[in-house]
Amino acid sequence: MQRLAGLPPTFTSRQARTAGLPSRDLAALASADEIEEISRGVYRRADAAPTAHVDVLAVCTRAPHAVVCGESALALHELIDDIPYEVHIAVPRGTHRPVIAYPATRTSQYAADTFGYAIDRFEAAPGETIPVYSPARSVADAMRLGGAAGRPLALSALNRYLRRHGHGGVADIQEAAQTLGALSTIRPAIEAVLA
Repeated sequence: MQRLAGLPPTFTSRQARTAGLPSRDLAALASADEIEEISRGVYRRADAAPTAHVDVLAVCTRAPHAVVCGESALALHELIDDIPYEVHIAVPRGTHRPVIAYPATRTSQYAADTFGYAIDRFEAAPGETIPVYSPARSVADAMRLGGAAGRPLALSALNRYLRRHGHGGVADIQEAAQTLGALSTIRPAIEAVLA
């Protein structure tokens, strides 16, 4: 473990090389169960704190400019009970779209002018945070992007969000919907839930 002293709990092979740890040493450390490869080129130290969010950590480490979105964001904010099969991430439209086979990942491209709106940090493991859209933005995105198939999930998330945040939550979702240009789509759903 001494050779890993300068590395964070979750790290890339590039970070390891920068710290003076060549790829053959990574293979030896993996064989000795001192590290685990959690995605191609992404490792987690055996002495790292346990986490239920290792998949999102792996994806966000491989795609550091992406933001957790969609069902994954709703799940992290405990607005849905489902555990998504894929990690949902967003990148700005017109930029490189990462392709990650493991963990299974769905990459969306969001409008560049609103991509940076309402990003929070979520502690996926002690001392390790990942970017995720805020609860209000996540609900607004689910309502505007879910389509017919995703409508029940979006309405469930909206209902749970409003129960948790009350009337103050209404203003936050309406602000997010306004910023994302979807207020006319989302307002009727909010009124129906509050009725």
